[in-house]
Amino acid sequence: MLMAALAVLAVVGGTTAFVALHPSGDGGGSSRDAGLPPATAAVERGDLSERTSAEGSLGHAGERKINAATAGTLTWAPRKGSTVRRNGRLYEIDAHSVRLMYGSEPMYRTLRKGTEGDDVRQFEANLAALGYTGFTVDDEYTALTADAVKRWQKANGDKQTGTVGKRDIAFADGAVRVGSTELSVGDSAAPGRPVLTTTGSERVVTMKLDVAESGEVKEGDKVTVALPDGKSAPGEIRSVGTTAEKGEDPQDDTPKVPVTVTLDEPDKVSALDQAPVTVELEGETRKDVLTVPVEALLALPGKGFGVEVVEHGTARNVRVTTGLFAQGRVEISGGGVRAGTKVGVPKL
Repeated sequence: MLMAALAVLAVVGGTTAFVALHPSGDGGGSSRDAGLPPATAAVERGDLSERTSAEGSLGHAGERKINAATAGTLTWAPRKGSTVRRNGRLYEIDAHSVRLMYGSEPMYRTLRKGTEGDDVRQFEANLAALGYTGFTVDDEYTALTADAVKRWQKANGDKQTGTVGKRDIAFADGAVRVGSTELSVGDSAAPGRPVLTTTGSERVVTMKLDVAESGEVKEGDKVTVALPDGKSAPGEIRSVGTTAEKGEDPQDDTPKVPVTVTLDEPDKVSALDQAPVTVELEGETRKDVLTVPVEALLALPGKGFGVEVVEHGTARNVRVTTGLFAQGRVEISGGGVRAGTKVGVPKL
């Protein structure tokens, strides 16, 4: 004898849902003269996708400290939130500008005629990108390179020395956004002391997932980001962390894995930095399948499930095979059901 109601445990995209099932008094396929179900729902045909949601925040990736290379007085600093691109001023010490160049090699020495190395090639590539010619982009800093540097210095209003050092440029992978200024104009700067905190210029969403949930997402997965203004923005998973860490909620000590999401059209997102967002994660998708509300499932005697088909003023139980559970619906297949068929559901 079955209990008045059974429950099936459906794990959908990392979340757990208890689905109440109506008991059935027969093995399926037989007509019942008893009363009709209190309500019905139509069998639908279409795509069914697993979806889970996670809370995140809008911001910029790649936080980095920009340290002063020389001692002196900070005479200019960019405003918070501004973007600095190649050859743009990062800050000024004693009225001398430190400019941004692109590259992964740090600026650790003075480059002059006769200097050789990967940092020379990196700097020369920047000069070429700025339109300076007359030299070869290679590992050697030649007299021709020095001539181009003098033209660059003249264009920037600097003393034309033909050499360049840490007090002149700093390297970053690309354009940077000023997250904060660590010193105010007039403060004393010192070598190694932070002047700015920067991030990458690209807007991203960061979030933290439980370890179990993080195993179900991968780089390249498509997501939808629900923004504070009610709009949504498409994006994809850029990176999934490999090290679990404690979350920010002191009430939740579950290990979390950091996940970064990039936006397909970041320039169209106007929400403020650190604004809370909800990320809808898409899991498995079943194409062109029949589905019913999960409440429509019946627990049949023995094993298996069915639905209560309502036709011509009568109700009968039909055995079905279940597939994907998602979005409050379940995929079903089996004889006796088709798109548009009415099945019994509890009255809400």
